[in-house]
Amino acid sequence: MDSKKLFVGNLSYTVDDNQLKGLFEQSGTIVSATVITDKYSGRSKGFGFVEMSTMEEAQKAIDTLNGYELDGRKLNVSEARPLSERKPRDDRGGYRKRNFDN
Repeated sequence: MDSKKLFVGNLSYTVDDNQLKGLFEQSGTIVSATVITDKYSGRSKGFGFVEMSTMEEAQKAIDTLNGYELDGRKLNVSEARPLSERKPRDDRGGYRKRNFDN
């Protein structure tokens, strides 16, 4: 199977997995649909991932739903990038030991 994972950004915080799946079903067969949530609060982070069963269905979903307005927000739909292609983050925050002996 040649499935394709899509990134869906700018989601309303009220959208859940079932709503996301229902929206993308018009473009083809859904393998999975997941809204990413904060692990502590359980609140949506405003983005999710949808896996379509074929590359053609994924492209149809991008063409149809990128810029689509849902709950007053225009969706950003694009091909999901693998973790290895992302740039490393410098701003990790938290405590950093500093050398003030100079």
